[in-house]
Amino acid sequence: MTGKTRDLSYMALMTALLVLCAWLVLPLGPVTFTLQTFGVFAALGILGGKRGTITVLVYLALGLAGLPVFSGFTGGPAGFMTPTGGYLLGFLAAALLYWALTAKGLPQAPAMALGLAACYTLGTIWFYLLYGGSLWSILTLCVFPYILPDCLKIILALAVSRRVSRVIPR
Repeated sequence: MTGKTRDLSYMALMTALLVLCAWLVLPLGPVTFTLQTFGVFAALGILGGKRGTITVLVYLALGLAGLPVFSGFTGGPAGFMTPTGGYLLGFLAAALLYWALTAKGLPQAPAMALGLAACYTLGTIWFYLLYGGSLWSILTLCVFPYILPDCLKIILALAVSRRVSRVIPR
């Protein structure tokens, strides 16, 4: 298998993982709990910044095209006009930031943590633009309940990516 074919295969597999992670939903209010954060950071950790970011872009493009790849089996442009739409865009921001930071030599864990902060920032701004409210109420509803679970997902993504990276070349 050539390098490009192998890269495309790995990115396709990680996109499929992201879709599966989106479909595992635990509703906790307007912002659902999914494993998407794990999927994003696993893709970045396993594939590296460039291929991981492309994976996130492909995932978002599939959803934008109308395929039911987002949480709750939704897709299409309307998928971005929900309380979680900003977090979808935040996944791309997290991937781009991770790529930039790791390219500059920052270790994976802090790059993922900063990427998560970027995701939260975009998600919070998006929620505010759609629904309004005070910053404190939005953070209480959309960020604070998810910090610990998302940190655990990053730890899991780091552990998985370290094991899988032994067999998947960067």
